[in-house]
Amino acid sequence: MGQKVHPTAFRLGKIFKTKSTWYADAKSYPKQLLEDNKIRRFLENRLNLAGLTHTEIKRSINTVDIHVFVSRPGVVIGRGGSGLDILKKELNKLVLGTETPPKNHPIKINIHPEEVQNPDVSSALVLDRLISQIERRYPHRRAVSQAIEKAMSAGAKGIKVTFSGRINGADIARTETYKQGRVPTQTIRANIDYSEKPALTRSGYVGIKVWVYTGDIVK
Repeated sequence: MGQKVHPTAFRLGKIFKTKSTWYADAKSYPKQLLEDNKIRRFLENRLNLAGLTHTEIKRSINTVDIHVFVSRPGVVIGRGGSGLDILKKELNKLVLGTETPPKNHPIKINIHPEEVQNPDVSSALVLDRLISQIERRYPHRRAVSQAIEKAMSAGAKGIKVTFSGRINGADIARTETYKQGRVPTQTIRANIDYSEKPALTRSGYVGIKVWVYTGDIVK
């Protein structure tokens, strides 16, 4: 049986960089690692309507810079920046324990929304769209056919989608894979965007995995 490896972890340090950039000693490392996980889980739920693809966290001595990559930055910023202010208060409460920390507080949180230029080739957005359709009992073959067509039209060189579980409420779980173009998972220079998440249907979980290949990165 073949051994599987996460496509992003396989290329980490070669063509991809880490999504958390900071240094900590042995004492504070677990605390900061847990904070990063809390921030990511919170933003995934909070910015679902904004089309969040991923979050990058950079820490310095007294600042935490959070870069959120979204397809609709206007939803994050809000009218006159009001949405950004509310989000910052919620993150302050999550990380620092208070919405309005004092001016002399040693840690300051900054949020930087950044727009995803081509959302149709983002595996996270393709996956979210598929999950929404499957949970609303939309025919999965039609949904994946539309997703593949959009991705290939937007410039992707290959896309692969895998469903695993009780697809369409079937009594027996099965796995179905749909693919178009090239998806060279064993080539390190291949820029493959990968996401996985379950769809919570009435019959149970249906695991969905999406690979999107957009070309090679040569340094």
